[in-house]
Amino acid sequence: MRLVTLEEHYMDPDVAKVTGREIAKISPGFGTAFAGEGGGPGAPDVQALGSLGEKRLADMDAYGIDVQVLSGLNAQLLPADVAPELTRRTNDTLAQAMARHPDRFAGFASLPTSVPDAAGDELRRAVNELGMSGTLIFGRTDGLFLSDPRFDDVLAAAEQTGGPIYLHPSPALPATTAENYAGLSDVVTTRLQTAAWGWHQETAVHFLHLVLSGALDRHPDLKVILGHWGEMIPFFLDRLDEMLPTKITGLERTFLEYMRHNVWVTPSGMFTQANLQYCVETIGADRIMYSVDYPFVRMDGAQEFLRDARLEDSEKEAIAHRTAEEVLPNVSR
Repeated sequence: MRLVTLEEHYMDPDVAKVTGREIAKISPGFGTAFAGEGGGPGAPDVQALGSLGEKRLADMDAYGIDVQVLSGLNAQLLPADVAPELTRRTNDTLAQAMARHPDRFAGFASLPTSVPDAAGDELRRAVNELGMSGTLIFGRTDGLFLSDPRFDDVLAAAEQTGGPIYLHPSPALPATTAENYAGLSDVVTTRLQTAAWGWHQETAVHFLHLVLSGALDRHPDLKVILGHWGEMIPFFLDRLDEMLPTKITGLERTFLEYMRHNVWVTPSGMFTQANLQYCVETIGADRIMYSVDYPFVRMDGAQEFLRDARLEDSEKEAIAHRTAEEVLPNVSR
């Protein structure tokens, strides 16, 4: 089965140098919390994270991944004085890799959101000139969600180009960690703050702000992708619509309607059949695309999970590649 996967990362070395200090401030134990016993997502294959060539392609071939939609990490942590230059450069580097392997690599742009006036233009350039498929946003910028008015041109650019915004987790802010996750062992606090719970909750709240701010009414054709089976949102849709009906929010649609019109979800390597079945029942198989979260999650099992799912063949094909080919600019068979 042809597989197109959407949440597959690389790290530009120059971006890593600048943002490493910021990650250490937000999550001091991140570099060691996923090593040793316990495993789990979080600690990447460093060689693979830096590869836009042989290492990555070899892993893709070994586990039956046909196309990766690649995304650079950490752009939202870049200071304003260097963000435009570094994001432009890392997007150019990714575009060169896409040109070398046009049948294997597509791309989500990195954006200099700390300079909002430049971010929308960079997204337009990345999609229209470099042939990218949208953007991946790594959490908040300067503590702000994309619903803040200063980012409205980013939303407008995404809507204009047809490229989705993939809302990606990032660690909870230090104040949130101090209130919600501190007081445990360093390893437990870091994992709770990140992969176990915190970054999924952060992304869910980020999406809720986009909806409740009216951003999806102002930009009705905006496409949003949520990883990790929708970052908790599908499992609370009934509750959200019960407690926040349109007569209270003043919005044009219900949360379920936004999910079925503006949003697609991916597994991000959480290969759990129960989650898959729930999302199919709730929002439909045509609202699910595929992702592994490589190299933070290994690719093995990606083919088998979808092959063994209790779905019609047409639904498996939609999840595996067809929906991505229809929804993402510049991704086609």
